[in-house]
Amino acid sequence: MSKLAASAYFKPDEISPDILKKIGGTPLVELKKIPQKYCPGVRIMVKVEWLNASGSVKARAALRMIEEGERNGKLRPGMTILDSTSGNTGVAYALIGLVKGYKVKLVMPGNVCNERKQLMASAYHAEVVYSDPFKSSDGAILLCREIFKQDPEMYFWPDQYNNPDNWKAHLYTTAPEIWEQTEGKVTHFLAGIGTSGTIMGTSRGLKMRNQKVKCYAVEPEESLHGIEGLKHMGSSLVPGIYNLDELDGKISVKTEDAYTMVNMLAEEENLMVGSSGGAAVYAAVELGKTLNEGIVVTVLPDTCECDVVHGDFPWNRK
Repeated sequence: MSKLAASAYFKPDEISPDILKKIGGTPLVELKKIPQKYCPGVRIMVKVEWLNASGSVKARAALRMIEEGERNGKLRPGMTILDSTSGNTGVAYALIGLVKGYKVKLVMPGNVCNERKQLMASAYHAEVVYSDPFKSSDGAILLCREIFKQDPEMYFWPDQYNNPDNWKAHLYTTAPEIWEQTEGKVTHFLAGIGTSGTIMGTSRGLKMRNQKVKCYAVEPEESLHGIEGLKHMGSSLVPGIYNLDELDGKISVKTEDAYTMVNMLAEEENLMVGSSGGAAVYAAVELGKTLNEGIVVTVLPDTCECDVVHGDFPWNRK
């Protein structure tokens, strides 16, 4: 594991309210070898989001949704935070709930990687309900809705796929960070589509500063894919916060190409990333090949939590 990944996770006895201050402000790292090989003249930079407390980009949205719930009175002491998740947002909810004193109940597909399951259930004491693994994140969304309907007064349901505070987290944090870190020189931005909060919020924030910045969503090319955390929009429940018309396009990535880039990032750049990060960088390189120059920025949502570099591919798990 790279040095950047080493500090992503915290032991339970290290958890204090101050840990929430470690959300946001992540570094922007420039890739060296990969762009030189495939798109010389173009600079590719990546936001290292596993350095957020809880270990992923999802900490940004989870914190804002929970704190806005507290401010507007929808989340009150004694209530349980409930939501569906493919993993990363759930870890963030669990950590934040533990710090703030809320119970957390998470609905997630049964085939998510074991480390995420252990973090949420064992380290952060969240209750986890598993949905049908063959129905992916959509199955978790539908089951979560049913659980909420059974006792709506008991639960605070952030509903990350439809909550505007999801994308606003990136409007107010990720976008200005990228703008400042590139000294306003960013020309292109890409991010994977899961809930779509990262791409929608960051693109809005960057375009507010410069309408010429081109922004692209990254999605799996196949409806049945192995890129954890990303949605193939044509065959999925479309998040309410997603609006393709505001973006400059969409780039599709094959599962095989995403995992190839995971390995390349480890070997060439000493960055151990998850499959969604591999997809984002692959898309950035493909975009870079069409450019003569520019600064392309994308997001590495998490680290290599499922050991994909060592062959633990999602479709091989029982």
